[in-house]
Amino acid sequence: MPLSEILRIAFASIGVNKLRSILTMLGITIGVFSVIGVMTVVTALRSSIETGLSFLGSNFFQFGKYPTGLSGGTNRREIEMRRDITLAQAMRYKELMADTADVVCLKAFDYNGSQATYNGRKTTPDVTLIGTNEFFINANQYTIELGRNLQGDDIELGRPMIVIGQDIVTKLFPSENPLGKTIKVKDRTYVVVGTFEAKGTSFGQGQDNIAIIPITRFFSDFGAERRSVNIATEAPNHLVYNDLMDKGVTAMRVVRGLKPEDPNDFEVYSNESLLAAFGKVADIVATGSFVISGIALVVAGVGIMNIMLVSVTERTKEIGIRKSIGARKKSILTQFLIEAVTISLVGGVLGIVLGIAAGDAIVARMDVSIVFPWDWVLLGLIVCSGIGVSFGFYPAWKAASLDPIEALRYE
Repeated sequence: MPLSEILRIAFASIGVNKLRSILTMLGITIGVFSVIGVMTVVTALRSSIETGLSFLGSNFFQFGKYPTGLSGGTNRREIEMRRDITLAQAMRYKELMADTADVVCLKAFDYNGSQATYNGRKTTPDVTLIGTNEFFINANQYTIELGRNLQGDDIELGRPMIVIGQDIVTKLFPSENPLGKTIKVKDRTYVVVGTFEAKGTSFGQGQDNIAIIPITRFFSDFGAERRSVNIATEAPNHLVYNDLMDKGVTAMRVVRGLKPEDPNDFEVYSNESLLAAFGKVADIVATGSFVISGIALVVAGVGIMNIMLVSVTERTKEIGIRKSIGARKKSILTQFLIEAVTISLVGGVLGIVLGIAAGDAIVARMDVSIVFPWDWVLLGLIVCSGIGVSFGFYPAWKAASLDPIEALRYE
């Protein structure tokens, strides 16, 4: 029997019981949908982090009181009990690293949300106000659009200068040059000396709704209580990166007054550590998705086997007639395998389409670049084909092995 004829008969048989075939496909669809949807999101996030991580600049490492949201393994109570990294300690660290690192960025954040006002106009009360020094743009990959950056004299003298992001420029200065204007932030006045170029959003968080002021002025205006300084240090090149980080850790322990036997009471992280931490989270999510999807696919495979066994029973007489007029065992086996694989593949393709659509819809809301996970799509198709063959082989073999005389007697 020609393969085209076998295919025609197989597809026609599936179409006879459309509802039953659709319900059987849904099991495969759900299993594939879950793993493809999750892996689409994970792949998009991993790609975005690897290609555009802006938490730290190139060759930077950072010290902070708290770990990043991706880090783990440290007791939360232990972290809360840590001493804040004071401005004096940060300044002392900068002095110790002056001969080996050209760029040491100090940052302190106001986490309560701020509102900027000018001439009756106001921003939303969620401006990120940062006390920092002249190296903020290096460590965080910002670019000055108008005016100038903060300068060393501004930091040393604690001048009331401010550099603002494009969201603030748009709301406070829709039709005028902001340079030289005096604005209020948290009831303190500052002179605008520069504006940042627009950066857009990252993982759903706007990066243009920020304002930076000299870190010395920040502590003078808002106090040091419950404030900890983050310290970012840049190595001249990647060759000396690890050595400089070791020196930085030593300097940090010195300014913190730690004894040789004391553990670090601060966090150290870099682009590489953030990527590694995200990789661990992604692997855990992927493993959980595989387990759930694997269970769903096994159940769906059992459903395919059950339906195919029912189909063999219902078509016993048909099989007997075909074998009695010359159909070979191989043709019968092939036909039923094609039916099982078709049901599995159609369900898998539907799951892939829905999974990619759902995954990309999620990452689009997070302002992350949409991806098409070709490797997972290919793997999904291979797995679905394998399920069709594995769970469809026994019913197909049973159909192919029927005795034509006994099959013709079947009622």
